[in-house]
Amino acid sequence: MASPSSPDAAHGAALPIGAHERRFGALDHAALWFSLGVGLLVMQVGAALMPALSPRDALLAIGLGSLLGAGLLAWVGSLGARHGLSSSALIGAALGRSFALLPVGLNVLQLLGWTAFELVIMRDGSAALLQRVGLGGAWAAPVLTLLWGALLMALAAGSMVGLVRRFVSRFGLPLVVLSLAWLSWQFGSRLAEQGLAAWWHRPGTGEMSALQALDLVIAMPVSWLPLVADYARYGRSTRGTLSGIWLGYVVANLWCYALGVVVVATAPANADLLATMLLAQGGLIALGFILIDEVDNAYGDVHSGAVSAHYLTRSRWSIRRLGIVLAALATAAALALPIHSLEPFLLLLSSVFVPLFGVVLSQLAGGGLPAARAVRAGPALLWLAGIACFHLGGVFWPQWGSALPCLAFTLIGGWLLRLLPQGPRPSASAPGA
Repeated sequence: MASPSSPDAAHGAALPIGAHERRFGALDHAALWFSLGVGLLVMQVGAALMPALSPRDALLAIGLGSLLGAGLLAWVGSLGARHGLSSSALIGAALGRSFALLPVGLNVLQLLGWTAFELVIMRDGSAALLQRVGLGGAWAAPVLTLLWGALLMALAAGSMVGLVRRFVSRFGLPLVVLSLAWLSWQFGSRLAEQGLAAWWHRPGTGEMSALQALDLVIAMPVSWLPLVADYARYGRSTRGTLSGIWLGYVVANLWCYALGVVVVATAPANADLLATMLLAQGGLIALGFILIDEVDNAYGDVHSGAVSAHYLTRSRWSIRRLGIVLAALATAAALALPIHSLEPFLLLLSSVFVPLFGVVLSQLAGGGLPAARAVRAGPALLWLAGIACFHLGGVFWPQWGSALPCLAFTLIGGWLLRLLPQGPRPSASAPGA
């Protein structure tokens, strides 16, 4: 039986965890968020910056966007560590316990969809690897989906803290670093042979502005905002959590985006990025390790989805059991639904969380938590206005992107709301923060 302060206890997703549960140091956070930041999807988005931008502008957008996006992610994570609260509980503190059920419910839905999407990525990548060695067939897709889904359910049944500290930090991280280093060497050498100076001075074709590229780079770390506090609340210190998340994610984001740019620069016209990487010397092994690393991305979605479902339902089920159920549902969705066709819907759902966490930061970054209410009308209305701002940006100021104007709007609006008279605020830190 879980102890009352355990996140698997009843209402554990809504209450702060105790000091004895806080086992993550800065290196644990850095290892986790480096691992979560690595992915084939990130490399593909990096490749999408070319040839619209010049190499210099693309790498500048990658550098600045990674610094800003990872900083925002780490800032939200530090709130989770300070108060010992999950992402769902932070949303509830900012918007009110009852109104928060709406964004938390949307988060469960989007995490279920993204888990299924990750399973499809792992299935398709595994099928490509099998075809490379002369195997495969019609049986591959359903069998591989079930195998990856079974592994995900097994991980969901275990300890999240143990997974991060024992597997990710000690085993998974070194393999992923070696794989990225090998691929970087292979394609960097190939680019140097083709003419590095000529590539560096190649002009962009102009279909994308630098600010739109910045918006695209920031999108990857921002997509983790609804999850970060579910892990950061296990941090032993606010400072260690902030620095660990920022360092781990910024390095991964920079590396994977830049690798995508370099790979596409050396690829034949209209070549698939995955196929190009497979053709590199040792690419089969390196991509195999990176594909295995995709499992922790899927696990991250499942665990946070279970935490959000626990907060939403106040279930008697443990977070682990809810995680197993979500993993099973995602596996069924990956088998039955056209997940690639549903990607625009998942991206639409994701857009509501950029303004949401602008509001959360503006309301909670001052130190203490607001007085508990069912609905905090001002922040709730500001979140809805922020969603409108995000989507209007694509119509009226597309050259500026959507994420940065929306964040600025909600942060400034939230700061102005805090100037209004407030109710009493509890102490700045939860016990053990």
